[in-house]
Amino acid sequence: MNELSLFNSLFQDQDFGFPFSNFPKSNSFAMPAVDVTETKNAYTLEMDLPGCTEKDVDVDLKENVLTISSHIEDKKEEKGKDEKNEDVQYLITERRRSQFTRRFSLPQDIDSENISASFKNGVLSVNIPRKALTQPKKISISVA
Repeated sequence: MNELSLFNSLFQDQDFGFPFSNFPKSNSFAMPAVDVTETKNAYTLEMDLPGCTEKDVDVDLKENVLTISSHIEDKKEEKGKDEKNEDVQYLITERRRSQFTRRFSLPQDIDSENISASFKNGVLSVNIPRKALTQPKKISISVA
């Protein structure tokens, strides 16, 4: 099978809160949006990660499973004060981030040595080059 596929959600870390942590957890709210395209030379995965930077995201490959994850801790303000400006006191703080993990089962035709990732304007792009699969070899039978 030559398809890039998602792991079943039962195998994913589901402690998100990204970006609507107060709503019931469901894939429509919790998972960052992903587009996957295919050409004859590569697969491309683009994931929307608003509010994140490249430092907030980890991309790993192990045994043809691509894992994209992020874990961001809230900055807790002591006694509602702002560290930078002692004259400011928070009345409401609703901005919150936490974590997510997405796993993608990659096909056999990937060139794992040349996978690259870039981050621009809140979008993570992962380029997964393809390599030619070995074709079956016809073995001739000789008469003994």
